[in-house]
Amino acid sequence: MAATIGDVARRAGVGRGTVSRVINDRPNVDPGTRARVHAAIAELDYVPSPTARRLSLGRTQTIGVVVPYMTTPSVVERLRGIDAALVVAGYDMIVFNIETVERRDAVLRLVPRRERVDGLLIVSVRPRPDEVERIRAANLPLVLIDVEQADVASVIVDDIAGGRLAAEHLIGLGHRRIAFLGDPPRLPLGFVASHLRLQGVALALAEAGIVLPPGRIATGEHGRETAAALTARLMAEAEPPTAIVCASDTQAFGAMEALRSLGLDVPGDVSIVGYDDVELAGYLALSTIHQPLAESGRRAVERLLAAINGEAGPNGPETLPVSLVVRVTTAPPRSVPG
Repeated sequence: MAATIGDVARRAGVGRGTVSRVINDRPNVDPGTRARVHAAIAELDYVPSPTARRLSLGRTQTIGVVVPYMTTPSVVERLRGIDAALVVAGYDMIVFNIETVERRDAVLRLVPRRERVDGLLIVSVRPRPDEVERIRAANLPLVLIDVEQADVASVIVDDIAGGRLAAEHLIGLGHRRIAFLGDPPRLPLGFVASHLRLQGVALALAEAGIVLPPGRIATGEHGRETAAALTARLMAEAEPPTAIVCASDTQAFGAMEALRSLGLDVPGDVSIVGYDDVELAGYLALSTIHQPLAESGRRAVERLLAAINGEAGPNGPETLPVSLVVRVTTAPPRSVPG
């Protein structure tokens, strides 16, 4: 028969309340007593009841995570970081996947309840001010990832700096006809990262005296197949680009696929830079902008758990660094373009 909390208390020579405080990592337990309790737990192979632990803490021990398109590689990487941090802290997570405006609105209306979750992480989607107020009215700690909003804790990267890094790399290689492939400026779910990355590309090109005409900006629904179609359109221009900056690795994979189908070599004919540095980027030797996806998830959990535990912390964004990873999909153009 499985050991009970009473068995542990008798083996350690303490009361059940003391065992409960040790299990829940509460203060005001003598170090020697804490060590005896841990020893008794190990000897008896005692596994605390999750339900009992939640009742004793007055918490669900569960975090709600709202993500768009949860199967995309960058979201998967963030979820890995979130899950790793929550496992260490003894928390579970419920993932709410949103792919439509209706689903987004329903989730942000129904999820913020303390009887369901102890805190909320929202990835890549900016809640409206009234939604933030609803979450706060529920006394539910909130941290945003990949998006910032005034007076809300968030973990972000500098997407403008990332776009700039990508463009500066290509400019340094000698490219002048540089295109950008990304998401539309106004998407139903309100993503902003692609537009910020385009801003960074445009700034770098302008500083180098290079024009970025509208015909070299291709945007469409996020995905590999759409990116392939957009790349084919770019390459059909009278003066096609010699290099393309993509707003994500997924879009870069689509661009590479399209170039191969057109009989063009990467990077011999066209250089490609992605954004995210997901695991597949390494296998495909894609030059890309690395953003710390898993680390952003871990750091957001740390900030959220601190708020749940009543530890005062600053609101506003915490910015994680980005970096350029040069692999084999970028090289100097075969001839200096006009």
